[in-house]
Amino acid sequence: MKIYTRKGDDGTTGLLYGGRIDKDDARTEVYGTLDETVSALGLGRAGGLTERVEEIVVRIQREMFVVGAQLATSSENQHKLQPGVSKVTEDMTKRCETDIDELLAEHPLPGEFILPGATSGSAGLDVARSTVRRAERQAVAIDRAGLLPDPEVLKYLNRVSDLLFALARYEEAERGLRAEPSRER
Repeated sequence: MKIYTRKGDDGTTGLLYGGRIDKDDARTEVYGTLDETVSALGLGRAGGLTERVEEIVVRIQREMFVVGAQLATSSENQHKLQPGVSKVTEDMTKRCETDIDELLAEHPLPGEFILPGATSGSAGLDVARSTVRRAERQAVAIDRAGLLPDPEVLKYLNRVSDLLFALARYEEAERGLRAEPSRER
């Protein structure tokens, strides 16, 4: 099987369920950034994560594809999407909130800004967090342009970035480490 189709040589890309848009369309910027997030999460996993964090990170990686699928579907085909498979759901957002609450109950967050890098795994999670924050900013822009199919996408991305911060700090705490504060003491 060939991975190239040559269809994008004209600067367009295909949407799910048909249609094409420019590769520099604001929607492709968001789901391209989500692709970067998935890769950064993979980097975090490759750096080594505790079992609990690994399980959540794999779920988030998969859910990034759900968000991407929804964004890569034209408005007239949104009805074809399946909740939790190709459409973001309120339950996905709530699951992030539950995870955050459980993680922080065990290891509260530091009371200051931190410098990422206590472990390879947590540093990868911090890269993913900053990347998903960029996707969130881009999603706000497409929402303002009337191109965001569902406001739950924004809620979910906001929650995921918070969850990734909590996961990185949890990972460090589970290893007996604490991220360096951003200011010298």
